[in-house]
Amino acid sequence: MAPQPHIKLYTDSTPNGIKITTALEELGLPYELEHLDISTLRQKEPWYLEINPNGRIPAIVDTFDDGQSIRVFEGGSILQYLTDRYDPEHKLSFPKGSREYYECNNWLFFQHGGIGPMQGQASHFLRYAPTKIQHRGLVLGDLWPLCGRSLGSVPKSAKVLGIKSDDPEGAAKYQQRHADWVFKGMQADQQAFGQN
Repeated sequence: MAPQPHIKLYTDSTPNGIKITTALEELGLPYELEHLDISTLRQKEPWYLEINPNGRIPAIVDTFDDGQSIRVFEGGSILQYLTDRYDPEHKLSFPKGSREYYECNNWLFFQHGGIGPMQGQASHFLRYAPTKIQHRGLVLGDLWPLCGRSLGSVPKSAKVLGIKSDDPEGAAKYQQRHADWVFKGMQADQQAFGQN
């Protein structure tokens, strides 16, 4: 039998926050919810930084039967904690050591380390960024040799996300410059590896 939870959840109604509320509900666990309106930066206040030093939601505090508490933050870590501690019937999880357990971890960490942060950044800048920065041509100028190459896929990513450029001609030039650079690299690779 699973231990009795004494969970306080600190969250907002964001995709990252809602997944914890959903897991708690699906596991049938009692919890106290404290709403942190992230638009007011309440999650950056000193009292909350004691719970999550990263100043983000969600986070939980669970008090064990002996009165000792544990803070758990980061969505993936909270989900893993909840299922490890409170899901002995494996309603949401898989037995530790099973193939499914590790496959599930692959996807959990992929979402947490890849998709989630990108989605969060896109949402922030599309919805909440206070100032729209006007396009200024090729901003990188003399920095193109390294920085421009590193950022070369940004215009394509923007297109995939449905973000339209204020300067389609400038964006096209940027993409062409990046394509030329990639083509040059491909030619060098082919020569180095003896391919035509």
